[in-house]
Amino acid sequence: MYLWLKVIHIVFVISWMAVLFYLPRLFVYHAENKDNEGFVKVVKIMEKKLFYVIGVPAFVLTVVSGLGMIYLNPSLLTSGGWLHAKIFLVVLLSAFFFHNEYVRRKFLKDQCNKSGKFFRLYNEIPTVILILIVILVVVRPF
Repeated sequence: MYLWLKVIHIVFVISWMAVLFYLPRLFVYHAENKDNEGFVKVVKIMEKKLFYVIGVPAFVLTVVSGLGMIYLNPSLLTSGGWLHAKIFLVVLLSAFFFHNEYVRRKFLKDQCNKSGKFFRLYNEIPTVILILIVILVVVRPF
C-alpha cells in the first residue's frame, strides 16, 4: 500500500507542479496583453480551468497521499529533520498556489496591475522551492 501511495504522490506532485509553473506564465501573457480583449477572454478561461480542473485535484491528492505515506510509515518523522523541512516548503508552495488563485481573481475583475516582468520573476518561486525539496528528499542532509 505504501508504494502505491508513493506512486500516487509522485504523479500528482508532477501534475501540481505543472500548474505551479504554467499558471504564472499565463499571468505573464495576461499582464502583457490586457488591451487584447479576445486574448484576455480566452486566457481567463484557461487560468480558471487550469486552477480548478487540474490544480485543485492535484494539490489535494498530493497532500493526501503525502500524509498517507507518513501515516503508514511514521518513522519518517524521526528519520531526521529533512521531512520537517520538506513539509515547511510544501506549506510555502501551498501558499503560493492559493496566492495564484488570488491573482487570478484580480485578473478576472481586471484589477491586477502587476507587470509581465513581475510575473516572470514570480514564476521562478516554485522552481526554487522544488529544487530545495528534491535536494531534501534525495540527499536527506539532516
